Amino acid sequence: MPILEVTNVTKEFGGLIANKDITLSVEKGSITAVIGPNGAGKTTFFNLVTGVYQPTSGEILVEGKSVVGLKPDEVAKRGISRTFQNIRLFGEMTVLENVLVGMHKHLKTGLLGIILNLPSTRNEELEAEKEAYRLLEYFDLAPLLNEKAKNLSYGAQRKLEIARALATKPKLILLDEPAAGMNPKETKELTDIIKQMGEEFDVSILLIEHDMKLVMEISEQIYVLDHGEKIAEGTPNEIRTNPKVIEAYLGSGAVQLGQRSEASANTTTE
Repeated sequence: MPILEVTNVTKEFGGLIANKDITLSVEKGSITAVIGPNGAGKTTFFNLVTGVYQPTSGEILVEGKSVVGLKPDEVAKRGISRTFQNIRLFGEMTVLENVLVGMHKHLKTGLLGIILNLPSTRNEELEAEKEAYRLLEYFDLAPLLNEKAKNLSYGAQRKLEIARALATKPKLILLDEPAAGMNPKETKELTDIIKQMGEEFDVSILLIEHDMKLVMEISEQIYVLDHGEKIAEGTPNEIRTNPKVIEAYLGSGAVQLGQRSEASANTTTE
């Protein structure tokens, strides 16, 4: 059973159709990408999956159960976590504290335990800090654990946001343009991290990304949106040569040029 199944989902804002009849699925343990030009409806789609928006029509299932009508915190309890296109860290909190915030929903300590500083409370806090440190080590952020988040480099802030999302122990993590604003070295490091992340943390990954090199390197399945509609789906090799995808990104002239070049090559060969 797929971790996520989206069937004929449409979202309208007044007379504007942001997403139209989108159907896709994410298999457990996979890395799946949603790509498309600016304004294609990708972030709207993420907002639908995470409960920020409710679909006008269609169904969204997580592990076979509908999440339509649920609020974002209720969707999160079903095992869905996400990062954002614009970084949303707690700037005045330390790196460690940001990750601990992500663990909050799994902590069992009540107000009384905190007030009385019970042994069970201290043990739970200690275990949470150990797990947070493990996450920070994975993202090479452990040396910065006491640094305020606002003082980190842009690339480090991106990694911290992913670490915080993983701290919620999700079954599916949605990454919204994780490599945005990164330099080539940071992007390469992030690519390696995401490739190993699924197995390391037993999580399925759905990402939006404009860096096609990253997408093609790590994705097993790719869905392409344009003007709110799904225009293609397939493996990286299939998407690379899909005429609809080429047209969406480069215009119809690029498709025609490619066809003429291919025809010319075939003629020369013959």
